[in-house]
Amino acid sequence: MRFTAAVLRSCESRFTLEEVMLRAGPGDGEVLVRIAGCGMCRTDLAVRHSAGRSPLPAVLGHEGAGIVVETGGPDTGLRSGDHVVLSFDSCGHCRNCMGAAPAYCDSFPALNLFGGRKEHAARFTDADGGALAPRWFGQSSFAEYAVVPARNAVRVDPTLPIELLGPLGCSFLTGAGAVFHSFGVGPGDTIAVYGAGAVGLAAVMAATAAGAVTVAVDRHPERLALAERLHAIPLHTASADLPALADLPSLADRIRQLTDGGAHYALDTTGSPQLINNALRALRPTGHLGLVARLRTPLPLEPGTLDRGRRISHICEGDAVPGLLIPRLTGLWQAGRFPFDQLIRTYPLTDINQAERDCDAGRVVKPVLIPAGPREDTIG
Repeated sequence: MRFTAAVLRSCESRFTLEEVMLRAGPGDGEVLVRIAGCGMCRTDLAVRHSAGRSPLPAVLGHEGAGIVVETGGPDTGLRSGDHVVLSFDSCGHCRNCMGAAPAYCDSFPALNLFGGRKEHAARFTDADGGALAPRWFGQSSFAEYAVVPARNAVRVDPTLPIELLGPLGCSFLTGAGAVFHSFGVGPGDTIAVYGAGAVGLAAVMAATAAGAVTVAVDRHPERLALAERLHAIPLHTASADLPALADLPSLADRIRQLTDGGAHYALDTTGSPQLINNALRALRPTGHLGLVARLRTPLPLEPGTLDRGRRISHICEGDAVPGLLIPRLTGLWQAGRFPFDQLIRTYPLTDINQAERDCDAGRVVKPVLIPAGPREDTIG
């Protein structure tokens, strides 16, 4: 089967639209999905800074959504024509997977970041037969089609706008899951969200849906305006890249004032050591700070920041079981309580490099790439 995909051949190159080959259909436990839309996530772009740990050339993309075209084996639980949102890969049989914590699968790095599943890897090549890295995050969905493990495909209501649903499988899942699962936020709780990007704004929407008071911190006025429309209290800070942030001490004081003595919870999406320390200082006793960004520098904690029961943890994929959280989020969207579509700008897949530039420049919260694939599927 031949179809178009966006291929990244090196860390320095741009994406190129190429014809790729799938030399066999889905195997046991897999499904072939025609991609209707795929979100662009910061994790996709981080491959450029992976120092070769993520193999290239590859078809990236791990926030895909689309329609099942073909199933492999009798036990996928899906049928041709089902609308599905694709999420991260996991083995399904380690202790954490069996304990409903697939984001902490023993094989998560290998399956999602560093090569993917080895079964049938050679079936996915470029037009000249050159190998492409097998299934980024179990998907490689910057493409017209993707073969995915059926356990990572979540069936959704076919009346929903399937082309927009892909980010529910990762970035929106992460922000909302942190609020609902990692923190267990409820009515009357307070949460400070550092970074009003896709993950942070998903957390804002989830916290609002849970009845919490939310403070959103960012350096982009337009993103703070969006956070305010989503019912967060906006607070502006200077660039976290500066070596000294004169406004940070007053920022912690301001958050304590707005949250009646300190936030119950804080979510940092920036990875900035300065803001992480600020977030700890702004917590009330026994408060919990969750980190979702990968730290790229050492994290020195200032004296006193962990006093009085405050704690810090890293959160992966919102501690979510995608098959449970994604339907919850679509239900909230249908009820007008999780308006994730307000964060999305769509691009044709042919404009993937412009989408990356806009994402890097902060001009868009969540780019979603729309393949221009055929409406009638031809397999073979």
